[in-house]
Amino acid sequence: MTPERLKVVPLFNGLSVDQCAQLLDRHLETSHAADQVIVMQQDWGESLFLMRSGMAKVRTFTNDGEEVVMALLGEGDVFGEMAALEGTPRSADVVALTSLTVLKLRAGPFSELLHREASFALALARLEAARLREMNRRLSLQWADATIRLLDALAYLARCSSPEGDPQAPIPALAQREMGVLAGLARETASRTLSKLRQRGTVEQHNGLLRIVDLQPLIKRGLLSPPDRKGLVAGAVSDITAAT
Repeated sequence: MTPERLKVVPLFNGLSVDQCAQLLDRHLETSHAADQVIVMQQDWGESLFLMRSGMAKVRTFTNDGEEVVMALLGEGDVFGEMAALEGTPRSADVVALTSLTVLKLRAGPFSELLHREASFALALARLEAARLREMNRRLSLQWADATIRLLDALAYLARCSSPEGDPQAPIPALAQREMGVLAGLARETASRTLSKLRQRGTVEQHNGLLRIVDLQPLIKRGLLSPPDRKGLVAGAVSDITAAT
């Protein structure tokens, strides 16, 4: 990783090349296989991470031991920054969904730049706000039917696997249990619903990859805004997202 390449990442593109070089001081790049835990909940955080490739999930567990996926991470996403800045334990696990590569950055230079560069601090605040809106939107669908929840999960996976945020981008063929957890469905329900979507021609699978080929079911259910194909909007929660 070079300072010039780091500067391309949205969070860092307002920094100078020299400032990006400060962030890369003594950085470490590591590769991880699918299902490998990258960060564990309650670990002390002294570093933050940048996704170079692949996908990961941010997860926690309910008091009953049920897994809850709080967010997905794709290329260019940063994670672990809050624990690193606050000097507190990690609030969730981060687990590889696919084989991936991450960049480990020291928290010190990151914190120093946030204090010195107001535009950088604002960029981070906008990132956190966007994550909160996305979480609110997904939580609002927890009582929706299985088709809506799985369609939304598939579109979320597609957007996170594409730097352009394209809901029709190819999706890694994850285990159906993983899709079920992301959609808040039992594995059997997720499997049946995915089969129905394939039969209807909404989703196709080719060379091990899934892809949403028909966006109309998402538009019809308010999961995709017609004027902006890449702006997923849950119509039922417009008031909630507006308020945040």
